[in-house]
Amino acid sequence: MSKARACRVLGLNRSTLDYEGKVQDDTALRERMLALAAKHRRYGSPRLHWYLRREGLVKNHKRTERIYALLGLQLKNRKKKKMGSVLRFPRPKATAPNEVWSMDFVSDRIESGRRIRCFNLVDDFTKECPGILVEYSISGSRITRFLDGLGVLPKRLRCDNGPEFQSKALLEWAYLRGVEVEFIEPGKPIQNAFIESFNGRFRDECLNDHAFMSLDHARFIIEKWRKEYNEERPHSGIGMKTPKQFAREMQAMLPA
Repeated sequence: MSKARACRVLGLNRSTLDYEGKVQDDTALRERMLALAAKHRRYGSPRLHWYLRREGLVKNHKRTERIYALLGLQLKNRKKKKMGSVLRFPRPKATAPNEVWSMDFVSDRIESGRRIRCFNLVDDFTKECPGILVEYSISGSRITRFLDGLGVLPKRLRCDNGPEFQSKALLEWAYLRGVEVEFIEPGKPIQNAFIESFNGRFRDECLNDHAFMSLDHARFIIEKWRKEYNEERPHSGIGMKTPKQFAREMQAMLPA
């Protein structure tokens, strides 16, 4: 049967019968959408579509919505409690020293019964602990002074949604120094697994093994343990090397 006769029988237009679908390459559109979503974390599909259409990457909003859903960029409704800017897609893992540091708090008590807080840091790549701050109470501004005193800073700081990490003092400090603060999703400590593992070792090998007579005594014992952890304790995650040894080897492999 000829195409003309088929069109008359089926009641179709000749252009409809001759139409052949084309496979679209969405690679550039996907990459640009991910970049825009990372920059504008609370923009939904309509606003992202506006940017993409302005740049000539897309015309129909249905295509934007389809790729938006495939990338899993749908926004979650905000809860009443203010949370940090949680990333909507996984960030790359650390591939070099001082690229990503994880931070968290651990609490304990001295013999008088007064509570002390320990602010812990760990390098995700080398597993090294850059420092532990020990105080009765620790504010966001105290954290910034402590970080400035370390002499080196990471590119990203990963943390939970605690009030100290969302404080104006810490966020302004991070902005001025070009350090990105990366918040994990609420209720998902597994996203901050490196510091959670470090906290477990810290409590088991240091806090639970010593009685602290005073704040200064706690600082002395904890700092002694931190140096032992970095320089003497083999770590299974880096081939049973010490974090200090592994960090030196990695630094030697990096370009000057």
